[in-house]
Amino acid sequence: MTYHYYGDKNADIVLIQPVGEHDLPEIENEVAEIKKLTSVDFQLIAVKVDDWNDELSPWNAPAVFGNEGFGNGAEDTLAEILTLCSDKSKNYYIGGYSLAGLFALWAAFQTEKFSGVAAASPSVWFPDFVGYMKENKIKCDAVYLSLGDKEERTKNAVMSKVGNCIRESYDLLTGQGIECALEWNKGGHFKEPALRTAKGFAWVMNGR
Repeated sequence: MTYHYYGDKNADIVLIQPVGEHDLPEIENEVAEIKKLTSVDFQLIAVKVDDWNDELSPWNAPAVFGNEGFGNGAEDTLAEILTLCSDKSKNYYIGGYSLAGLFALWAAFQTEKFSGVAAASPSVWFPDFVGYMKENKIKCDAVYLSLGDKEERTKNAVMSKVGNCIRESYDLLTGQGIECALEWNKGGHFKEPALRTAKGFAWVMNGR
């Protein structure tokens, strides 16, 4: 894992975002969008993972597209991310896009370190994840969820469940008294991920 730092290193708020190689060219645009949406100072740490399907997956699952299944490396990834969260004077938020959004949600069930989660187009279709949410309680106060309005219209049988899964996730979280937003964006899964993630981080930072 490598770390890329953006924004104000002295800020009280630190945003942590797992990213893949494909995300890095867009991070500066994302930071600029966050700054448009909030006046709050922040630092963003992009944590680049090397094996997306392994390092961000909470447990093993079969492939849903192509041949690559999902590993169970999330625990190790979170342990490393928590080493970035040692300054008790700062507030930490975790977020991400797609499988990184799912990881961010899962991470907030493991630790009280994060004040909020920005899960943009998260892979909540992931096998058994909604069931996991039903049986456990998240340990943060605020969760932002979003999805593209065309994402559930895929022919992939597993991924087409994403719309129902995110509605159920929203209902579960609000039912637990968590401050939660569910925003529907125009388009499919690959449209404007940086902007969608920026909106999520701005929402949790702005005190909702």
